[in-house]
Amino acid sequence: MIILDGKKTSNDIKDEIAVEVTKMKQRGEKIPHLAAIIVGSDGASLTYVNSKVQACKKVGFESSLYRMSSTISELELMAKIKELNENDDIDGFIVQLPLPPQIDTQKVLMAVDPEKDVDGFHPTNFGKMSLDMSSFIPATPFGILELLERYDIPTKGKHTVVIGRSHIVGRPMSILMGRSGFPGNSTVTLTHEFTKNITQITSQADIIIIAVGIPDFLKAEMIKDDAVVIDVGITRVPDENAERGYVLKGDVDFDNVSKRASYITPVPGGVGPMTVSMLLKNTLLARENHRGKI
Repeated sequence: MIILDGKKTSNDIKDEIAVEVTKMKQRGEKIPHLAAIIVGSDGASLTYVNSKVQACKKVGFESSLYRMSSTISELELMAKIKELNENDDIDGFIVQLPLPPQIDTQKVLMAVDPEKDVDGFHPTNFGKMSLDMSSFIPATPFGILELLERYDIPTKGKHTVVIGRSHIVGRPMSILMGRSGFPGNSTVTLTHEFTKNITQITSQADIIIIAVGIPDFLKAEMIKDDAVVIDVGITRVPDENAERGYVLKGDVDFDNVSKRASYITPVPGGVGPMTVSMLLKNTLLARENHRGKI
């Protein structure tokens, strides 16, 4: 069994990006600029956004963080998005989710300029991705592809089962694993919480990618020997014996599944760190796309 080390791979990617940024500086070019909008003070969102700011600093990007009150109106938020869309200095930006109930999330994501949508959530980018056209791939699926590629895990002709159908992970992952090329060319089954006889399906899978947000959902008896298991889930589970009062759990029963898998991602330290690195990679791509315009 081989651990897919997202932390190490993520650091490798950041080092590669930093080299590119140094070359850009030497050529006298504008360096990439990533901005983030965060609404409210959700702890997990703040931690995540701060990690993006730190990652920008590490690779030499410029970054801007716009913090908005949780009581902000949809109109005010849309005005800020319009401002960032029109700011030529900013190459890419994200609106951190979740948003408060008074704001229509879909409307907000639709308002982001597709050329600056480094999260890859805009329907224009999603549609291009579906058609195998050049686009921004959502950061988490992009990170999974990168892990599969860097560990040279065969995907051609393999049966990939995706558990979870979110627009952020499950659905794009099912499209990407079935696309022409590597990683891809696999036969994909997309499952979710209403799938009947799910063990019958997962036990035939060569590759399982799970993102359902249910701790320890995937058990050892649900996989076949030597399956590749990618765990996207991360949930805080209360634990009075833990220093922080909780432990982080993935969607996979790691202790038991790892005994049967050929490759597996840990939680934490697997897919999570990759997400920030691929966001940076998308921002670098955005800067390259904008080159010549500025």
